[in-house]
Amino acid sequence: MTAATPARTSWSPAQLNRLLRKVHLYLGVFFAPVILLFALTGALQVYGLHEAGEGGYKPAPIIEKLGQVHIHQRFALKPKRPERAAAPAPAAPAAAKPAPPREAEKKADPAKVLLKALFFAAAVALAVSTVLGVWISLLAPRGRGLILGLLAAGAVLPILLLAL
Repeated sequence: MTAATPARTSWSPAQLNRLLRKVHLYLGVFFAPVILLFALTGALQVYGLHEAGEGGYKPAPIIEKLGQVHIHQRFALKPKRPERAAAPAPAAPAAAKPAPPREAEKKADPAKVLLKALFFAAAVALAVSTVLGVWISLLAPRGRGLILGLLAAGAVLPILLLAL
């Protein structure tokens, strides 16, 4: 009489570690393209480089479109607001009030400047870390085909979904 093998009730720490590393590897390479997209477009958005600003700055259309992917999950330029008809000039006031300072003329808050720099550095570090992670995963001796397949699927799937 042969006894049936008992069901596994627990994992050894080494087995659990191997399983978690594989799950981390496969999730990491699948989501790496999306992480890169969000890290790089987020870095641009910290300084408002994805939208036109005062002083005549106009971003490249691809930067503007990628900003829309980041914010609104669509690959299109932001719809332009219709121009308002110019209102007739009011009569000259008796005493003119000074205009409020423009955004660019306001004194920059040092804490906000440092926070923006920190967020920009974090976005760049996330992008660099993601690229290094993909590179390290491609150095693995086994499973390179699966890793390349997951990386390709992670890049193609969002493009397909944006096209719908």
